[in-house]
Amino acid sequence: MTTPRAFIIRHGETEWSLNGRHTGTTDIPLTANGEKRIRATGKALVGDDRLIVPSKLAHIYVSPRHRARRTLELLDLGCKDKFLWQEKHQNPLDIRTNASVQITPDIREWDYGDYEGITSSEIAARRKENGVEGKWDIWRDGCPGGESPQQVTERVDRVIRDIRSRFHEGCLGKNDKGKGGCGDVLLVAHGHILRAFAMRWIGRELTEGVGLILEAGGVGTLSYEHHSVNEPAILLGGAFMVDLVENAEEKEKGKVKET
Repeated sequence: MTTPRAFIIRHGETEWSLNGRHTGTTDIPLTANGEKRIRATGKALVGDDRLIVPSKLAHIYVSPRHRARRTLELLDLGCKDKFLWQEKHQNPLDIRTNASVQITPDIREWDYGDYEGITSSEIAARRKENGVEGKWDIWRDGCPGGESPQQVTERVDRVIRDIRSRFHEGCLGKNDKGKGGCGDVLLVAHGHILRAFAMRWIGRELTEGVGLILEAGGVGTLSYEHHSVNEPAILLGGAFMVDLVENAEEKEKGKVKET
């Protein structure tokens, strides 16, 4: 697709994501299995003939949490600059993207407040003990002692405005084509905040309810319809890049004939 996209990637598995504990401000590492799966995701989805083409990335937004930063490292995008949190460059001999990396507090996970570190069933039991009626819905109720849907909306909206003004409008004809850092962007963050981001991308209120799932290590794609920045859309599935695959096959056949 020539239309610029926003790829959203949830951090890999942690002990708390594995057992359903809400992880907002608590910073815990990926599990060994989580790291393994993110490496596999990078190999499967990153490359010149894959979903995420490093050379087409204009910018990378990453949550300040360690689990998100580690996920970005393991994706192995071939970033030109040393990550700010590292002492030395990950692989200075393998540069595949000029995209800059921005640690972005606005895409940190939802602040769960009083619900930090506990599961949905424990939240339900606590609410019952406190005489709170009805099932808890984070999209409607927010978190006591933490953030409301409106507060989350405000911060993800800031990021969306930044993406469109700095990296996408120039690709879609509002400004001179090719202006600035025109191209795809990548966000590495967390489950609830990225689902909220996807809903706000298409202009939906969080209080409407968010019927979206993004598993640990999962990848989503956001784009636009009709090549228009005024028609944002969630890309449910894209066509395989058959032309690149066929070209690669033809080149391989040519090598065989030469030998």
